[in-house]
Amino acid sequence: MAINLGADAIGMLFYDKSARYISVEKAKAISKAVSQDGLKVGLFVDAEEAYIRDILNQVPLDILQFHGTESQDYCSSFGLPYWKTLRAKDHAYLQEEVEHYPEAKGILLDTWHPIKMGGTGDVFDWTMLEGLKMDQHLILAGGLNPGNIREAVTKVQPWAVDVCSGVEESPGIKSGALMKQFIDGARHV
Repeated sequence: MAINLGADAIGMLFYDKSARYISVEKAKAISKAVSQDGLKVGLFVDAEEAYIRDILNQVPLDILQFHGTESQDYCSSFGLPYWKTLRAKDHAYLQEEVEHYPEAKGILLDTWHPIKMGGTGDVFDWTMLEGLKMDQHLILAGGLNPGNIREAVTKVQPWAVDVCSGVEESPGIKSGALMKQFIDGARHV
């Protein structure tokens, strides 16, 4: 449904502590349905190397997205392009962290939380991104929804946006209507 509505990528969360976790069997079915129509992104949080390699042997992913404390060497060791998620604590922290991941194809900026690794549904202060120097693509996340996506794209001008809870009816259950509103808002700025 998301691809048919115009999404460029589908994220599959392989983190069993999340309400949005999906099994390998579901990921295989999603990958088959998406086929060549969109990027298939595998999301991991401080996963064991063997676990990721097992997923890669079963699910054809295009991009790996790391949400934990993974190092540059670890992220680049799987032979696939990767996006590194950083939690937006403040400008200085972000600038330092961006420089630790020069091989990342994208840096996904999410809302900082002392415990949660993402999925808070909260927006962070986008002004902390002013003057941020990075060679990687900027992917904006963190509390995005149909009501604020146009403002986010206009103010931040990211390469891409990432949404999860902002288009859900309940945790893990996406709303087609909210996805359509979000995608339309992101594309028509």
